[in-house]
Amino acid sequence: MILYILGINSVNITRLDLNLLLSLDVVLTECNVTKAAEIMGISQPAMSNSLRRLRKYFNDPILIRTSEGMTPTPRAQELQPLVRKVVAMAEVALQPKEEFNPAQSSRIFRIMASDYSEVTLLPAVLKMLRVQAPGIKLDIMTPSDVSFHAVEQGKVDLIINRFDTLPLSFHQLNLWEDSFSCLVKATNPVLNNWSMEGYLSCKHVWVSKTGMGVGVGMTNKNTQRLGWVDEALRALGQFREIAIFTRHYQAALMFAEQEHLIVTVPTMATKAVRHNKEVVIKRPPFEIPPMRLKMVWSPLLQNDTGHNWMRQSIKKIAAGLSK
Repeated sequence: MILYILGINSVNITRLDLNLLLSLDVVLTECNVTKAAEIMGISQPAMSNSLRRLRKYFNDPILIRTSEGMTPTPRAQELQPLVRKVVAMAEVALQPKEEFNPAQSSRIFRIMASDYSEVTLLPAVLKMLRVQAPGIKLDIMTPSDVSFHAVEQGKVDLIINRFDTLPLSFHQLNLWEDSFSCLVKATNPVLNNWSMEGYLSCKHVWVSKTGMGVGVGMTNKNTQRLGWVDEALRALGQFREIAIFTRHYQAALMFAEQEHLIVTVPTMATKAVRHNKEVVIKRPPFEIPPMRLKMVWSPLLQNDTGHNWMRQSIKKIAAGLSK
């Protein structure tokens, strides 16, 4: 099966050390022999020797030096997704099938979650764990802590966030769709004339953190990168004045107590301030497409019994919260 995927016939199989495929997978991901050696836990000369053997076997340089560093050859780019698939299949096949008992488990689950997820979903997850799996621990990571590569390798168990794009190899599950609401200071005069005109007359707080990785600075001119709210306004030929850019929903909820600001966020996040008499929750005076919260994981973890238990538990909790 492995040989079929890679297009290798039985004539030259005797010349291939299948352990080299793991080295090939890592070196093509890193495009750096030294980093690949560190990940593999071997010396740099040993990795260089593996690369030399791979070059000889495939009759291809695999990596070539360019002005931008080491770059995969066209043949290597063709091989990379096939090799990744083979390595993933092998890791799944060799993974021991053990029964998972949540009540007795002391496993640590590493979950990347935006603070929107922390406000809306994770409190219910923690409540469930306290009853069903008191020994399980969570390592909550922020989007800037995590890369697609780390998730692909199974170093992060789950990522829960909004995503513009995702690698096709990732498994994913839609947890819920959420509408948008506006938070306005109770004494803000705009409430006397809640309309598009009034909305645009105020200054606004932008809050968002989609996907993963390190964020970049934002400006009012980056309308295509600003997300759902500003894209909906742009479709109407309108623009709002953003006074504050933040990646933290809890901070945005606090900013809503400022009289000159309007905070437009997913509705489920507003539950945290629904008892705050200083703030009024209003429907936006224009249509905004709903946002979708997703749970994503590596194909390497798909058949892990403990991981499957956690996924199904979160799915059930999300279904209950979104009713």
